[in-house]
Amino acid sequence: MRRIHSLTYTLPLLCGMALTACSSIPTSGPSTSAVTQAPANPSSIGIQVVDVNDDVARRLLSLQLAGDFSKTLGEHATTSQQLGAGDVIEVSIWEAPPALLFGTSSTDGRPNTTSNARVTALPDQTIDSNGNVRIPFVGPIRAAGRTPEELGMAITERLKGKANQPQTLVRLVQNTTSYVTIVGDVNSSKRMPLTPSGERILDALASAGGVRQPIEKMTLQVTRGKTVQSLPLETIIRDPRQNVPLQPGDVVTALYQPNSFTALGATGKNEEINFEAQGITLAQALGRMGGLNDSRSDAQGVFIFRFEKANALQWPLQPVKTAPNGLVPVVYRVNLKDPNSFFVAQSFMMDNKDVVYVSNAPIAELQKFLNVIFSVAYPVMTTVTTFR
Repeated sequence: MRRIHSLTYTLPLLCGMALTACSSIPTSGPSTSAVTQAPANPSSIGIQVVDVNDDVARRLLSLQLAGDFSKTLGEHATTSQQLGAGDVIEVSIWEAPPALLFGTSSTDGRPNTTSNARVTALPDQTIDSNGNVRIPFVGPIRAAGRTPEELGMAITERLKGKANQPQTLVRLVQNTTSYVTIVGDVNSSKRMPLTPSGERILDALASAGGVRQPIEKMTLQVTRGKTVQSLPLETIIRDPRQNVPLQPGDVVTALYQPNSFTALGATGKNEEINFEAQGITLAQALGRMGGLNDSRSDAQGVFIFRFEKANALQWPLQPVKTAPNGLVPVVYRVNLKDPNSFFVAQSFMMDNKDVVYVSNAPIAELQKFLNVIFSVAYPVMTTVTTFR
């Protein structure tokens, strides 16, 4: 009787322990409903939950394409090379016979065999900090901001009435201002002078000896004044339009930036997965992380956690709140039970540092609950059977 009496108290105690255990069933993360209801949580930091459809994928893709080199930096080469302070130039002046102004001061004294015109080659001159050079019988004249041809015409105009039918040729001897800088993960950082031929991005990269890392993991950044634009090197090679002409003062930086996303939850594997700078789609990301775990995943609960720019989409939750980094915390939701979603996943591009999370299916949570009940109740039932 004492044993039966003790079991009378033990059984409810064990059942209470089982119920307590049920409230703390281990899980890999929030359920589908918990994620979708996150914006309504008073402690929410302004999370936006967006269902991924064709319109959303197209909008995000268009924002990525809007930032290419051809649109932001321009596709037209600068055919004229302007002079600047520090450049060294050579000035040659011709006079028709009888040479009146420079006739006795020719550097070589040799007459032209066809016209008997005399040429005077002045000593090389450096454009001063004010942008001027000094020409005999002309005085200081503005050189910076002009092409050699424009400077030659300006000198000729000043010599009219002093020299006999003068003509002037200006030649750039040493280029110190028209150049681009190539730095980063290249074999040889350098400054590359520009010529009227119109050097392009890949020309600069080649002059620096190429990149030191695999092409598919490299990003090229071009800084032009206050404009900074980046593109994967592989994109520039494949799309000739992105191999845009460079301008004086441009800085080309080769960046080794292996992108990655993190796979969590009911997936084939939970880990950080690298991908190419060219980018991958959500469909490719799902394949690289081993797909969904068929035994416990919720195909309606595939989420991509990301920080987006405030103007990326028309957000469902207003007013829009931003995180301390100035970006909007967004959860993109994909329903893989819908066949259409597999087409959308092929145009939805992954971003660096994305988190892909797949929640557990409700049946999987129920199964874990029953396992806990069984693990507690089975010893109790065994004990009761033994005492009987």
